[in-house]
Amino acid sequence: MMSTASSSAGSTGSGVAQRSSTWQDRLQAHCSQRHLSSPEYKVFSDRRGKRTAWSCHITVSGLTIPARYWYDGQYVNTAKEDAAEAALQKLLGRGNGAMGSVGQGRVVGW
Repeated sequence: MMSTASSSAGSTGSGVAQRSSTWQDRLQAHCSQRHLSSPEYKVFSDRRGKRTAWSCHITVSGLTIPARYWYDGQYVNTAKEDAAEAALQKLLGRGNGAMGSVGQGRVVGW
């Protein structure tokens, strides 16, 4: 059984584009600077035995970019960060976003 939830990133209002503290902030700043629509986050889950794994897709500028990994429930925001990093790397033309900086809470071996 899969559950989903959608949200749109809000504006940070800080005016800081390159040194924002999160990938979600950086992606929002990039979209604002280029007059793109705000990223749409779709968080979803997949029941796996007695546990539930969570992941995220982001739609921005007509592209849907998935998070690279599935995460344990307490790390749902990390799934959003993973997807935001991958989306920003894609928009910047830097390949598949395999920088690997978002990994805490990764679900391995499911």
